Formats: sequence, structure tokens, C-alpha cells
Amino acid sequence: MRIKDEQLKRFILDAGLITKADIAAAEKIAKDENRSLSEALIAHGHMTEDDMRRVESYVLGIPFVSLKDEKIDFETLTLIPEPVARTHNIIAYRKSENTLEVAMLDTADLPAIDFIKKKVGLKIQPRLTDTDSMRNALRQYQKTLKDEFGDIIMKDAKELKVLSEEEGGEASEKELKQMAEDLPVVRIVDTLLRHAIIQGASDIHIEPMEQEVLVRYRTDGILHDAMKLPKIAADSIVARLKVLSNLKLDQKRLPQDGRFKMEMDGQKVAFRVSMLPVFYGEKVVMRLLRENRSGFSLEGIGFHGSTLDRIHRATRSTTGIILVTGPTGSGKSTTLYTILDILNTPEVNISTIEDPIEYQMPRLNQSQVKPDIGFTFAAGLRSLMRQDPDIIMVGEIRDEETASLAINAALTGHLVLATVHTNSAAGTVARLIDMGAESFLMVSTLRVAIGQRLVRKLADDKLPYILTKAEREELAKKVDMDHVLNTLKEEGIVKADATWNDVSFYHPKVKGETEDGYKGRMGIHEVLEMSPTIKDMVMQDKTGDEIEAQARKEGMLTMLEDGIFKAAQGLTSVEEVLRVINE
Repeated sequence: MRIKDEQLKRFILDAGLITKADIAAAEKIAKDENRSLSEALIAHGHMTEDDMRRVESYVLGIPFVSLKDEKIDFETLTLIPEPVARTHNIIAYRKSENTLEVAMLDTADLPAIDFIKKKVGLKIQPRLTDTDSMRNALRQYQKTLKDEFGDIIMKDAKELKVLSEEEGGEASEKELKQMAEDLPVVRIVDTLLRHAIIQGASDIHIEPMEQEVLVRYRTDGILHDAMKLPKIAADSIVARLKVLSNLKLDQKRLPQDGRFKMEMDGQKVAFRVSMLPVFYGEKVVMRLLRENRSGFSLEGIGFHGSTLDRIHRATRSTTGIILVTGPTGSGKSTTLYTILDILNTPEVNISTIEDPIEYQMPRLNQSQVKPDIGFTFAAGLRSLMRQDPDIIMVGEIRDEETASLAINAALTGHLVLATVHTNSAAGTVARLIDMGAESFLMVSTLRVAIGQRLVRKLADDKLPYILTKAEREELAKKVDMDHVLNTLKEEGIVKADATWNDVSFYHPKVKGETEDGYKGRMGIHEVLEMSPTIKDMVMQDKTGDEIEAQARKEGMLTMLEDGIFKAAQGLTSVEEVLRVINE
């Protein structure tokens, strides 16, 4: 059962949740984009999905439950299998003799309710809940997985076969293959990979040491020790991963790179595997690439206000270059794919050349570079030009040839999206000129340069405080605090007469809802638009610092200022922003 648009509008206006002007704007968007009013309100930031669920709960008379701090009885929780709970966002949290109360994000998911009813043979009472409650409940499955993992390791490690090399000879490929297909090591590796996916890890490190094997996960950009395994497990695990990645089992002295995929709970994850010989064996690092990820919006990944307007202006152009810059792991690919998602309509032909293909998107013609056979970015880009593209995405501009081809593509009527490795948006121009790009061609083609980093988001149980005068003065050495405050006022985050004494910042609550007080990540950005003045400065070979100073005069928020802006919204902390910018 859903709320009708008219009913929703009446309730929201009566409750004073949103202004009439915002409702009218959302109604127009809903009509133009053929969406419901609730979808339009959420997509354009007037309400969150959780706000809408609370409204639904009130209007439809469905009880709302919060499970944020609730420990659910394990027997009740597991009445719904974990894959079903994750796929349908449905949690069994209270059971009586004849009924089972389930918390859901969408109580209109009748097939899920019907499935649970048939499985448990009880009357199902659906309740609405919020995203944080759902995360907390799903995490209670994870904790049991962690305990189960330890048991599996200790049990299976005792059963691992250790190949004897007493005679000084290396184990043969046949013996290594047998070792890799041994049931205990298959279970260990499978559990380790599944656990990393559930934890939301972006990388897995398996590091052989003198007495043990250290397994570490990178979560939200920070490496954590996940577990320690017995030393005898090292060779078996490496052999198993080589079999999965189709690598040479008996090659232990040279680095190897491979790839494999696995599916879990309907989610496809590709593992990019790198093997490197180290003193105590072979170190394995796996990058997890979650495929078929969509539904991102520019607002959702952290763009707002004038930065958002600049990108929208650039995407409305049919020619030119949009560049995203930042270090490895700063979310450049996510930003590019989000822009591509906006541009991906039936009227255009979009082709990409990538290394690797991180997300698979429908209607995109995606090509993977293979330098070992001569299929480089430059060669791929040259071929793409003969494929009648309207929009081209180049995974990375690394050399003069690729830069020259990208600029020529933009000059000949194509919109080009690409990434470059520099420290700031202003440094992008200088980097391309260093690569050999002509400055007069650069100013003709470059629309915007987007610099970005990823910062960790604060968990909900954060601790508020007001910046002291000394802290403000320290920040003012690097940040135009007046500009940040004015931006907060312009975007309606704080009142028009607010001062820094009225703005709350937040510290993470350690050992609270999460171990370190953070949960998830978001982008901080700076968007440099090629204004006439900046074009003249590029032609005059001005430095990156001079170009940045002019861009700031024209209203650009730097990444650090955008970070302080988001800290003032309570999304992250000042310490986290400074940590990331100073790295």
C-alpha cells in the first residue's frame, strides 16, 4: 500500500515539513520525470528516505520501530535467512506463539512477506523501520559470521595438507592444484571473501609473516587487522587464490596479476588480485569491485550548491572535456559513472576505455585496456573515434598521446570524461600542459576540473561542540571561513544572521554505535570552471596557485573549505577533513 500524491502533499503541508514553494517545485519535477511525488522529494533533497518512511508510517497507520540499539534474539533473527534479509531489507525481531513481527524498509514488498509467512508458518506483522535500524540488525548477522569464521579457521587449518619439501625441491603444479582444491582451504577462502563483502571492505590484504598470516581489510579507506591465521595456511590460501584467478601455480618468484568474480546475495563482486613475492612467501592484495552499482546522484555523493551547478552546466555541453582528479581511491570512478548515469539516454552513444572496468552499466560500450597486446588507452581511444560516439569516457590520461587524442576528440564534437592524477583541480591544467597539451587547445576544450577526496562520515551518535576562537583562527590560516559561512547561509544550512558561535561541529563518539565513531564515506570536492579570466591566465602560463586564487575569487570552494562546510552540516568532523587533506 502506497500513499497517494495528493494525500502526501496534504499531510506534508499540514505538518509544515516543507514549504509550499518546495512542494510545487517537487510536483513539477515529478511530472517532468514521470515519478511519484515522494520519489521527487527524496531525489532532490527535500526529504530523506527515512523521513518519508516516518510519514508513511503515520499516514497509513503502520507502527514504526527503531532497532538502532536493540539486541535481537539470535533464534528469532535467523528465522529469516541472511541473504533474504539483505536482499529484501526485512528483519525478524520479535516472536510470540502465533505471530512474528518483522521490521521492513518497504512494507509494500508483499512477495517477501508471503515468503516469510510460508517459511515460518506464523502470522506476519510488518512494521516500518529506518536505514540505521536495518544496518544495526544486519550487523548482528555479521558478528555471528565473525565467530563462525574463527571456528572454521581453527577447525580447517588443522586439516590442511602441508606439502613436504625436505628434499629441497619445489612442490609440483599438480600437487599445488590438489592443495588448492582441498575442502578445508576452499571453505577458508570462501568464508574470508564473503566476510569481506559483508563488512563493506574495498581491499583484502593477506600478508605472510614469520609465525603467522595476517589478514587485513580496508574499510572506509582505513586498514584494519581482521584476523591472524596459522602459518601453515599461507601456501594453501595463495594456491587457492591462484586457481580462482587463473594464475601460474608454480610461479612464486615473479609478481602476478589476475581477476575473478563471485556472486553473493544477488550482488556480483569482481576481485582484482595482485600477488607479490615477499620475504616469507607471497603477499596477496585483492581489490573488491562491486558490479552493477547504480542509483548514485551527484547530490548523494556530496556535490551541492554552486559546485553542483557548475557540473550540470558542463554536462549540458555536447563538446569539451570534464576532468576528475585526485589520488588512487578518492572516488574518481564513482563521480565519472554518476555523471555518465545522468548522460545515459537513448539519444546518445556512450563508449568507454577503462583499466579496469569497475562498474558495468547498461547501454554503455565498455572496453578494457590490455597493454600487453598493445591495446592501450591511446590505441583504444583512436578506435573509439571510429565508433560514432557522442560521449567518450577515458579511464585515465597518463601520457601525451592520450591527452592529445582526448583534446582532439573534444574539438571534433565529442564530450569527453576522464581522470588525471594531480593534487588539486587547479593543478590539472598544469599537469596536462606538462604532458604536452597546447594551452590554446586546453582553454578551448576544458569545461570543468573536479578535484576530490573521500572523508569518513560520522555515525549518528556524534558529540556536538562549538569551535573556540583559537580553533577558528587556526583554521582561518588555510580556509576562508567567511566564504564557508556565507555558503552555509546561501544554501539555507544556517540562519541568515548566524555567526560561527551558532554553528555546531561534531566529534566522533569512540566505542559508540561504531568502533571509531565513523560509518561510510562521502566526497569533498572543488570544481574549477574555465571562466574567461582563467582561460586568459592559462594562455599566459600562470601557475596553478595563481589560477586557484582567481577561481576562489570567482566563488570556488576549495576541497578543504568544502570539508569544513560538510563538518558544519554534521556529516563529518574537522579532524577527519584535515587528516585527508594533509595526507
